[in-house]
Amino acid sequence: MFFKNIHIRIKIVMLLIFFLFALIIGKVFYIQVFFYEKLNNYATGLWSRNLPIEANRGKIYDRNGVVLADNVTTTSLVLIPNQIIDKEKTAELITPILGISYEDMYAHVSKKTSIERVHPEGRRLDYETADKISDLKLPGVYLLKESKRYYPYGEMLAHTLGFVGIDNQGLSGLELMYDEYLTGSYGAIKYFSDAKGNKLELSEIYEQPQDGIDIYLTIDYNIQIALERELDNAISKYNPDQALGIVMNPKTGEVLAIASRPSFDPSNYEDYSTETINRNLPIWMTYEPGSTFKIITLATALEENLVDLEKEHFYDGGAVTVGGATIHCWKHGGHGDQTFLQVVENSCNLGVNTATHINFKKAL
Repeated sequence: MFFKNIHIRIKIVMLLIFFLFALIIGKVFYIQVFFYEKLNNYATGLWSRNLPIEANRGKIYDRNGVVLADNVTTTSLVLIPNQIIDKEKTAELITPILGISYEDMYAHVSKKTSIERVHPEGRRLDYETADKISDLKLPGVYLLKESKRYYPYGEMLAHTLGFVGIDNQGLSGLELMYDEYLTGSYGAIKYFSDAKGNKLELSEIYEQPQDGIDIYLTIDYNIQIALERELDNAISKYNPDQALGIVMNPKTGEVLAIASRPSFDPSNYEDYSTETINRNLPIWMTYEPGSTFKIITLATALEENLVDLEKEHFYDGGAVTVGGATIHCWKHGGHGDQTFLQVVENSCNLGVNTATHINFKKAL
């Protein structure tokens, strides 16, 4: 009886052990099969690092495909402080190349961070400077390709196009208005390191950036160039404080050219005053319509059958008083007797004012 109880207990223990092993095996299987991707992402996130790669900003074209805002490839300096073995030597070698103080450079290489951008001295480097740094072959020192905005026609259409900051973010004009479309998505070079930041001997992974969306304008490059030239001629001849012009398609309302003076170079906007870079005069400035509104006034009078261009006459004596205010004709002494057709031809202030007065009286 005693031995029989022992056998039963042994069987129970064996069943429990088997059950526990089955649970463990089942759990491992469940984790490996169903949770593998999630746990792998968690693990990868702990020992992977990304060197960001900037996307190209979307280009801006005129209606015929002429590039008005382009991109050029530049290089920027990025450091991984934990991979820099000799910080003093690294700072000493790079300092004269960038033209900054040793203290500032040493602060960069000693930064307690996984990735350190040398900003702004190490941004948008020219090829000669980048080659000098590359030739040093220093550990933890990387040169990444970046995109820089380029305006091939300088000041042309500057206020309308706007400009971007050092990080390619839109700050003004169309660059700002359509920034979310023009800005692409960053890519990366993914490398792997241990907890101390030391690079592991694993293959790097390249994630391609997604370029921004291109934009096509109604602007016509040839008409824009002509308008810019005429504004420059007007500035040269008359030396006004300001000048502006717009060319539109009267059938569709499309803007074919738009420009103003003073202008600026969007690639070097920081060299200009705030008033110059922020005032797109054709949009910002108020301007009295003057004689151009006379057509509307007379058209209204004709629509209401209040005047007859051929039969009705108006005598322009040079001045008339309306509501206590004296209105003068632009021609000294006036135009004398005129038909209303001649009022239009002569752009007569007093004749148009009479048509306005007639309209006003009828409205009352």
